[in-house]
Amino acid sequence: MFDLFQAGGWLMGPILLCSIAAMAIVIERFWALRRAVIMPDDLVTRIWQMHRRRLLDNDRIAEIREGSALGRMLAAGLVNRFHSREVMKEAIQDTGRQVVADLERYLSTLGTIAAVTPLLGLLGTVLGMIKVFGVIMEAGVGNPGVLAGGISQALITTATGLSVAIPALMFHRYFNSRVDKTVIAMEEQALRLIEVMQGEREAAEAGTP
Repeated sequence: MFDLFQAGGWLMGPILLCSIAAMAIVIERFWALRRAVIMPDDLVTRIWQMHRRRLLDNDRIAEIREGSALGRMLAAGLVNRFHSREVMKEAIQDTGRQVVADLERYLSTLGTIAAVTPLLGLLGTVLGMIKVFGVIMEAGVGNPGVLAGGISQALITTATGLSVAIPALMFHRYFNSRVDKTVIAMEEQALRLIEVMQGEREAAEAGTP
């Protein structure tokens, strides 16, 4: 493995660093984007039950906020639960933008790695071919060992760059899709909270003589 790394030339170093960074991002995103961490089951139902029992005070809202990404969004609405539907919805949307940014953390870096590593491999190809043609100009084609070294450098860096870029691109697309689906589900839960909280208020007001 070390011989292969050495044969690829100095560009193997940046490509290796990109592969390590990509692997670290993939592992971290798999851990951070677990559904149980982002969207606990029946969170809206539990909030509604606390509200009906008049247990929904500031301490409980703080616990909800710290518990999950969805809880952070819902807590923003709960703080404004005594205001209008529009105010409550706007507060949830403002916090939701921050939550989405956290869910997309490092994905732009992963996408950059997927785009850059093939270019690094291509650069290695160009440098390897320049080395080959330089040897041909100086000594002709009588030294096949040096020619093979240049060609080997070109092929190794290209293959290594693609080997890093292809999985990085696949995981980048996968995590983006996963975040999009999670955001849609969180929006549905937030709208459900608004409906149950504001719906009860409107029903109570409608029944007031």
